[in-house]
Amino acid sequence: MLRAGKQVRFTRSEADEFRRMGVDLTDVRTQADLEAVFAFWANTLAEERPELLEKIARRLAEAKGVKLPPRLTSVAPSPDSSGQLQSSDQQSCQDS
Repeated sequence: MLRAGKQVRFTRSEADEFRRMGVDLTDVRTQADLEAVFAFWANTLAEERPELLEKIARRLAEAKGVKLPPRLTSVAPSPDSSGQLQSSDQQSCQDS
């Protein structure tokens, strides 16, 4: 990857390598564009192939010598804009 200020460019081989992983760099021109493409890719991977994303995260952590946080098994309901749980969410939480 080549950088010039906020602009980024990729060699043909880099673009081909990312394409094989399912990452399309066609419209990427800036660091922000690159971050958005990878965020979309990671979110898609998390929904479609969570075990693969977990494997990638483990390998990256090993390469950097860091430990991954514990894996979440459930997600709490999200609060509404006032910060309160919605009444249906409160009921489901009380039932648990």
